[in-house]
Amino acid sequence: MEMVLEYLLSVEVIVIVFLLVLLKTSVKFVPQNRAYIIERFGKYQSTKEAGLNFILPIIDSVSADRSLKEQAVDVPEQSAITKDNISLSVDGVLYFRVLDPYKATYGVDDYIFAVTQLAQTTMRSELGKMELDKTFEERDQLNTNIVSAINDAAMPWGIQVLRYEIKDIVPPNSVMEAMEAQMKAERVKRAQILESEGDRQAAINRAEGEKESVVLAAQADKEEKILRAEGEARAIIAVAEAQAEALLKVGQEANTEGGQKAIQLDLATKAIEAKQAIAKESSIVLLPDQQTDAASLVAQATSIINTLNKGS
Repeated sequence: MEMVLEYLLSVEVIVIVFLLVLLKTSVKFVPQNRAYIIERFGKYQSTKEAGLNFILPIIDSVSADRSLKEQAVDVPEQSAITKDNISLSVDGVLYFRVLDPYKATYGVDDYIFAVTQLAQTTMRSELGKMELDKTFEERDQLNTNIVSAINDAAMPWGIQVLRYEIKDIVPPNSVMEAMEAQMKAERVKRAQILESEGDRQAAINRAEGEKESVVLAAQADKEEKILRAEGEARAIIAVAEAQAEALLKVGQEANTEGGQKAIQLDLATKAIEAKQAIAKESSIVLLPDQQTDAASLVAQATSIINTLNKGS
């Protein structure tokens, strides 16, 4: 009886262990951003996505585990020939992700190797369409063209290429030396242009300064002459007004009795001074016949003044 109980217990244990193994093999926890390809008897059965999934033990099996994340693959360095027959060494980085796990599993044997080789051949093809200078100037456009060409070819594989980045483009040493010489000549040219432009601007500034200086000097001279002329005109006018006022006053005083006497006295004084001057200059002096020559001169002058006053 004890042997029967032990046998039954061992059978139960075996059954429990078997059930646990079946349960473990039938339950599949798929991680986030991954997909399991399930085959049944070697034939595609289904694609299990993230979460809890069940399969039939022994009958079903996981044939492939595909990552749905973006992946980066280094594209090895390779040689390419440009449109102007320059050999270049180019390498890059390819970014892609799996859109369809079924196509990535059954459409191509190794999709990473396939897409890498496709990137290399596409890169050589695109570089062959461009000249050397354009490969440096239009690198973004070159990357875009490579991505577009790879996506068209990789569509049956369930792969989407997100972007392609060229890491380095290395031309031959002879081309590098020629490019450096060209860049040096271009820098020298720019320096000479800037220097000549500076000299030209300095000459223009000096000419404008001299011109402005001449104009200012001419304006200052003109204003000085105008002020001097105005001053002289004012002086002449002031002198003329003073003389006119003096003559007017003399005329007014001459109409009076005292004024007549003053005129007579002044005339007599001037006549005497004139004779004294003549006597000093000449050794011969002619005396008038009349003894009262000064008085007669005064009388004559007085009569002339009276005549003029009557006429006015």
